[in-house]
Amino acid sequence: MSAMLLVVTVAGRRAALPAERVNSVVEPASVVPVPRAPVHVAGLAALRSRPLTIIDCQAALGFGLAPSQDGIARAVVVEHEGHLYGLAVDAADDIVPALSEPNVPADPGPGWNSASLGVVESPLGPLLVLDIGRLVAGTAALDV
Repeated sequence: MSAMLLVVTVAGRRAALPAERVNSVVEPASVVPVPRAPVHVAGLAALRSRPLTIIDCQAALGFGLAPSQDGIARAVVVEHEGHLYGLAVDAADDIVPALSEPNVPADPGPGWNSASLGVVESPLGPLLVLDIGRLVAGTAALDV
């Protein structure tokens, strides 16, 4: 596999997102809550005059809301089904090559298993690759 991966930290665990799906990594200035939105939708932000739906990845995986000190520190901007999303992560560290094809792990644990595309080898060791569509959909879609 010659894909590049963005290494992120979610809920204290290192994982990866397919780098070809990433537009940028931003620090949203302000996030406005959306009434009656699913719990994993942290709110809306503006990115170059376009709306950006902020997804709390920790909540999307079913681990509860991410602790918020001063709002969302990092958001990985992706486009999914024609809409812009900011995937709120603890950190976005590096871009590394995948050294293998994703393989399905034995069991990375609840939440992670449903949002995983598999594990790849990288120069940093094994990385769990997360499915962007499943993060956007949240835990309701993960439980099917």
